[in-house]
Amino acid sequence: MATRHEISAWRPAVPGVTEVLHARFTDHAYPMHVHEAWTLLIVDDGAVRYDLGRHPHGTPRDTVSLLPPYVPHNGSAASPGGFRKRVLYLDLTRLGTDLTGPAADTPDLADPFLRDRVGRLHSVLAYPGEELEAESRLALVVDRLRRHLRAAPEQPAPARSLPRDLRDLLDARLPASLGLAEAARLLHADETHLVRAFTRAFGIAPHQYVTARRLDRARRLLLEGVPAARAATESGFYDQPHLTRHFRRFLGTTPGRFARERRTTEG
Repeated sequence: MATRHEISAWRPAVPGVTEVLHARFTDHAYPMHVHEAWTLLIVDDGAVRYDLGRHPHGTPRDTVSLLPPYVPHNGSAASPGGFRKRVLYLDLTRLGTDLTGPAADTPDLADPFLRDRVGRLHSVLAYPGEELEAESRLALVVDRLRRHLRAAPEQPAPARSLPRDLRDLLDARLPASLGLAEAARLLHADETHLVRAFTRAFGIAPHQYVTARRLDRARRLLLEGVPAARAATESGFYDQPHLTRHFRRFLGTTPGRFARERRTTEG
């Protein structure tokens, strides 16, 4: 089957929404990665399978999937013809990290009413000048998501751990890099143990985590109209080819094409 990708992405003038992504993939597979935003996903054709926090999940019809920030996940087609999806990325002003535990435990919500509301929100976001309606519809979607997540048993606050300490260090240095030797010295840990503990805890190696966070930043810059070469350096990549190599592996397209196909929401 020939590879076929269709991608449309934009940043709407709606507070709390960092990106809207509509995509059609036949055989593209996302590697393990993270986002700093909540990923709200509906699949219109086909099906997707993914691993979240080392546990397999899927997207049957009428399901809404909500993937929490900073939790590694991947994704690939679970149907022969690929899949078509619509995604909203919501920042932490809409859903807080206190809901991460319930979302990680039950990311796929079998709620046709919520599915319909998310679809209607996407329809509004496709048109500039409808920000008030979009904000209203988003408020209803977020309220229903919170009801789902708060219905789950509360999780005790996690104790401090070496993997989370390393993640905090990596986040604090972004988009710059933090050497493994320096991290080990700051955390009073052996380098090998540090890598193994992080990978075991999050299902992704430290360097993969940093790359994913940098790609998130590069996407935001591209959607804001920043040239690809500048987006590369400002998000921590050595140059544009360096960004392109990782961008193509993650999203199946190049930064330049992603930027050219972005949609504007300016009236």
